[in-house]
Amino acid sequence: MAEGGRTAACRWLRRRLSAARMRAPPVHPRDPIGWSAILVLAFLALAAVRLTIPSELFFDEVHYVPAARAILDLSAPRNVEHPPLGKELIALGMALFGDQPLGWRIMPLLFGALALYSAMRAMWFASCSRAASLLTGFYLITGFPLLVQARIAMLDIFMVGLLMLALWMCAAAVREAETARWRLAVAGAALGGAMAAKWNCVPLAVLPGLTFLAIRWWCARGRCLWARRGAPVPGMTLAEAFVWLGLLPLVVYAAAYWPFPLFADGGPYFEEPSFLAGLVALHERMLALQTGLLTSHPYQSTWPQWVLNWRAIWYLYEPIDGAQRGVLLVGNPLTMLAGLPALAWCAWAGLRGFRRRAAAAAGALDDGMRGTGPARPAALAVALLYAVSLGMWIVAPKPVQFYYHYFLPSCFLLAALALATEALWKRGWRVPGGALVLGSAALFAWFYPILTAAPLDGELAFLHWSWLDSWR
Repeated sequence: MAEGGRTAACRWLRRRLSAARMRAPPVHPRDPIGWSAILVLAFLALAAVRLTIPSELFFDEVHYVPAARAILDLSAPRNVEHPPLGKELIALGMALFGDQPLGWRIMPLLFGALALYSAMRAMWFASCSRAASLLTGFYLITGFPLLVQARIAMLDIFMVGLLMLALWMCAAAVREAETARWRLAVAGAALGGAMAAKWNCVPLAVLPGLTFLAIRWWCARGRCLWARRGAPVPGMTLAEAFVWLGLLPLVVYAAAYWPFPLFADGGPYFEEPSFLAGLVALHERMLALQTGLLTSHPYQSTWPQWVLNWRAIWYLYEPIDGAQRGVLLVGNPLTMLAGLPALAWCAWAGLRGFRRRAAAAAGALDDGMRGTGPARPAALAVALLYAVSLGMWIVAPKPVQFYYHYFLPSCFLLAALALATEALWKRGWRVPGGALVLGSAALFAWFYPILTAAPLDGELAFLHWSWLDSWR
């Protein structure tokens, strides 16, 4: 009898605890917006050191700064193989601060900060995890490519900054449907701007609209065009989403070509009877330049070398401004490799969570098995974004490729590592997670001089950082 009484009491206590848990208010993590801003300020301070060194154009600045000068004086289009927005933004910096190093590089610095802040906000709205959001920012700062690209007048930083802004707005629109209209309008404009900075992001730029279409079709089937109920944004029809995520990006993209009809010598592109016809002719030329046979380059590389962090690029290595200086583009040796299993985990966790949600929606799971955690959709998203952004270069007809093309995929890789690190901490594995954070910071400190054109000890100083022959 006593044994039976204890068993019944235990069952009663479990029921009471379960009921108490169900009545307890949900936990809402506090938005880390303040800490995100602090990380951005820290990044700006680190990236601004020696921003005007070298005092001469280096690496691909020799292509884009002259093109920006041509936009300022409207003489003739230059560097027409790439869209114009990035060069227009460089020209804006030069108009504000002069045709000098600060003018060339101030806009890349600001767009680097935009990319960092937007990536953290996108992770916050996608996962509702303070740790994952702040770790995303930390790994991006210490990952090397963001810092290097934010300090040079190239086009990639504008593409990445605008794309991250679009992802932030899309994630926030899903999380806060009452703000979806203006957020998706900003997202559409940012997607158009990202494409107008560099074509690399086109496969990613179409994903938000396709995702909205797929989810709404799943929810509403034949009524998906005008239905307002259901995911991903309740209250918004598919037709309206098409305006923001389909039409608006194309309008913004086309608007970026405004200088071409105004050039004193616009070439053959806008001798056509209409702006649209001239735009089509120009794009035929751009596509031919992008896919034509290019001269091989000693720093060219392939996507497996990017993934393994095997091939680096020296943007600068010469005596300049009174000292031997160098700028090396390579990934953080720890986080770029640790991010690979993190991506595999994100893909597995995201797909597992998706299957469980589908089963729960069909009633195949009981109430105790329905939760998948808010980070699961974020995990699936970063794995998909990495796969699409890298997959483009696997199939792209561009014969000569470089490590800086991995800049965008590496952002998603580091976001995956942030989610994986948070998962380690939640499981009580503090030592591996802490080792990743401390190791990333230590390697960043070691490589910082060669990322920021610091004075070096001599011509052979590069050996301190050239750990592999392929980094030389």
